[in-house]
Amino acid sequence: MMNSFNISNNMNALYTRILFAFVLLSSCNGDDITPPPPDVGFIEESTVETIPFEDLLDLVQERTFNYFWDFAEPNSGLARETSKENAFGGETLNIVTIGGSGFGIACFPAAVERSWITRGEAIDRMNKILTFLENAETYNGVFSHWYFGDSGITRPFSTLDNGGDLVETALLIQGLLINRQYFSEDNDAELSIRNRITAIWEAVEWDFHERGQNVLTWHWSPENEFAIDLQIQGWNEGLIVYVLAASSPTHPIEKITYDNGWASNGGMVNGATYVGTELPLGEPFGGPLFFSHYSFIGLNPTNLSDQYANYFEQNRAHSLINFEYCKNNPNEFKGYSDESWGLTASDNYQGYSAHSPTNDLGVITPTAALSSFPYTPIESTRALEHFYYDKNEDLWGPYGFYDAFSEEFNWVADGYLAIDQGPIVAMIENYRSQLLWNLFMQDPDVQNGLNILEFNY
Repeated sequence: MMNSFNISNNMNALYTRILFAFVLLSSCNGDDITPPPPDVGFIEESTVETIPFEDLLDLVQERTFNYFWDFAEPNSGLARETSKENAFGGETLNIVTIGGSGFGIACFPAAVERSWITRGEAIDRMNKILTFLENAETYNGVFSHWYFGDSGITRPFSTLDNGGDLVETALLIQGLLINRQYFSEDNDAELSIRNRITAIWEAVEWDFHERGQNVLTWHWSPENEFAIDLQIQGWNEGLIVYVLAASSPTHPIEKITYDNGWASNGGMVNGATYVGTELPLGEPFGGPLFFSHYSFIGLNPTNLSDQYANYFEQNRAHSLINFEYCKNNPNEFKGYSDESWGLTASDNYQGYSAHSPTNDLGVITPTAALSSFPYTPIESTRALEHFYYDKNEDLWGPYGFYDAFSEEFNWVADGYLAIDQGPIVAMIENYRSQLLWNLFMQDPDVQNGLNILEFNY
């Protein structure tokens, strides 16, 4: 039971607090009150452990490479088009992609050198892949865009596109020639790989797609022949097609086809300035960033030039324009900044699109910035660290960064695409060691083709 002394003390304390509050309030006016700070939102700090930069590159490369290693289609050893199991009417796990596989194959030497896999494991996988390719349906030596991995039968890309795809074939051959140079040891296993790659390479009839018109055509099939009639003309991802076609020891093209077909006799030259950077070639603002990646998995742009452009300057300008555009963010999309940038072809909240400054849908695709490391190392580093440390919970998955995201539309891709995965591994490796570039550029056939086209390299 509380006594009267305690009651009195408690009441006195209460009166003191009330009096103090009254005096405080009565001594203030509106001008004396400092307003609270503006609501800037809750800024969440990254809880991901910071690791040395080289370790981060290792981690991103290896986990991304595992898409081509652990997730490969088991019968063919090739890369599945996508990891999304609900795509293609449930056929996803059985559809392999030729161009995307070429990117993954190109990275086998890096995987061996960085000890993600052993040389013996790479040889075993190459043998599986070569066996599949030797028995797959081809069209004058040209491979299809997609195959069923369990059979080697063409899986049509579209109603008319059910035969050979010259661009996808070039991306595959680029990867195979890198491996022909890498597996150079004097033993039966590696000699066999070299010979089998040579047979596939020399069977491609590049000149068949020329049609006597001094320009290469993208598609042909027995049923539809050249009905699609899509010419391969720059500037886009197709430079590697013309380089390999000129390099072929069995079915080559001549320089006139490069000049007339690819370069449109100078029609691909741009020269205008976009967001402060002059663009040597291509469409306004450069187009999607994969134009600066696909042909340069093996083809080294560092000292590459001809009468139309210096190709390192072209690719750096393209990358910087893409970066500056995202930084400036003219459409005011949420999530764009100098550390969150990169517009290229990828999945999006509507399906799929070739994103670019002139086709900006509010979607950032990590491969765009990460595959540009050789051209924009500072800007690409910012993007890598932002994606990994700040957006890890949303973006980081079993095979690296998910394909794309949009903060504007509160969307993150639920899977991966082979054509976006491969350039990340390959171009980061070229930034770090130039391994893939060195191997490809050492190929005597490639050197001969570059000489025919009068490149400086």
